[in-house]
Amino acid sequence: MIFDAFSHIPLKRRKFRSIDPMEAEEAQAKLTAAKEKFGREIRVFETSASSSSSQSEESNTEEPEDFYEFTAEDYYRVLNAKKQDNTLKTRKLREAEKAARRSKITKTVIRVRFPDNHTLEGTFNPLETVQSLVDLVVKVVARPDLPFYIYTTPPKKPIKDMSQDFHTAGFVPGAIVYFSYDIPKDDAADAMSGPFLQEEIMSLKGLELINKHVEPPVQCAPETITEAPPPVVPEKKPEGKKPAKPKWLKL
Repeated sequence: MIFDAFSHIPLKRRKFRSIDPMEAEEAQAKLTAAKEKFGREIRVFETSASSSSSQSEESNTEEPEDFYEFTAEDYYRVLNAKKQDNTLKTRKLREAEKAARRSKITKTVIRVRFPDNHTLEGTFNPLETVQSLVDLVVKVVARPDLPFYIYTTPPKKPIKDMSQDFHTAGFVPGAIVYFSYDIPKDDAADAMSGPFLQEEIMSLKGLELINKHVEPPVQCAPETITEAPPPVVPEKKPEGKKPAKPKWLKL
């Protein structure tokens, strides 16, 4: 299953509480230690059972026969698309454009889904091979002594060529693959009961959510004291003088 983003994949909801900054610091320390140990960023999620069942139902749903009929309109549409792609484009030009697109993508995120609805997420360089993904799975599974294989779906297709890089496998910028033990069904009951991941890896479950929901310390802005403007003193108007009595006036 190839995808461009993980937003459409429902994860199991968790009730969030007030996160202690010390707890967030400890979570970040565990994620950093795991990155140093395995040489890449890894995370663990738990998906809801409903999402897994809905995906399996979709993969088992068959379309009616007329859905696959190739009409004349489809033929001319494909023919025109091929003409447009080949016009004025040499093989070297197409290879140069492909290399340019590849150079812009510096990482790919691969998720490995386990039967118990837990998902291991790892970050890889697109030029790494699928074998690097298998090597990571060997280091984190609870039963590395048992043979296993990874596959894509739908339809179910085991991945056999481990030498191809993630670009060639079509796993860029991301993909979901599925894990299964490669043992007879009679011997698989004990292994399929889980857990599938080591206890150390399971301890990483949900730690990235703690880092996302930690509240940053609130910084109080310094209180600014504004000086009150000086009181306005009303201007005193000069009192009007009474007119002087003329000397010649005798009453």
